[in-house]
Amino acid sequence: MAAFARRKEQRLSRPDPSRKRALDARAAELVRLLNARERFCTASSCDGRVIVTDTDGTGIQKKNCTWLLVTHDPCVKDDVMTALEKATGDVVFKFEPFVLHVLCRELQDAQLLAVRSTHCLEVPLSHKGTLMVSEEYIEFLVHVANQKMEENIRRIDRFHKGLELALEAAVPADTLFPKGPEKSHSVYMHRRKRRTAQEQADPSRELEPQDDAESSLALFAEIML
Repeated sequence: MAAFARRKEQRLSRPDPSRKRALDARAAELVRLLNARERFCTASSCDGRVIVTDTDGTGIQKKNCTWLLVTHDPCVKDDVMTALEKATGDVVFKFEPFVLHVLCRELQDAQLLAVRSTHCLEVPLSHKGTLMVSEEYIEFLVHVANQKMEENIRRIDRFHKGLELALEAAVPADTLFPKGPEKSHSVYMHRRKRRTAQEQADPSRELEPQDDAESSLALFAEIML
């Protein structure tokens, strides 16, 4: 545990390695929320973006890649067309949703945050500098990407609220059982078992407010899908 604390301190004291050199506005509060907890340490984040990249056609997009356009807000067709004027290779138009990488002290902490999403878009626009699609199609892509951006913002808000509830409900076992073999077990599991037993005893029973908070763990599996 002390090792994780040292690793967290070292990581958070490093200069921001991102191109922007700062947190994205919509991800900032989530990052602060997690880093305020001793069990978590954020590694990288992005609150969602539209990008246009140009590569040399080798198929390795992170090498020899030029960023022609990047925006974390809705864009317009003219922005993309202007970016394409600088293209010399294979251009790809992308929408990338909110992403947050987190280091966790223990397995149950990672399980609390296990969320995946397929809310993305990636379309080739040109090959060896030659535009392969119509301007009308580019306008359509921009419209789709902007819709995804709006939904992405709503999902960040839902995730933030759900995370706050889950962190409040999930009390680590070592705060209740500082000694003995129980220390390795999580209250997450105890609460889940208790809730299951209650449902089996009375399937028609409505959930109490505290039960709803405890169900936040299951909520994460649905938030980003």
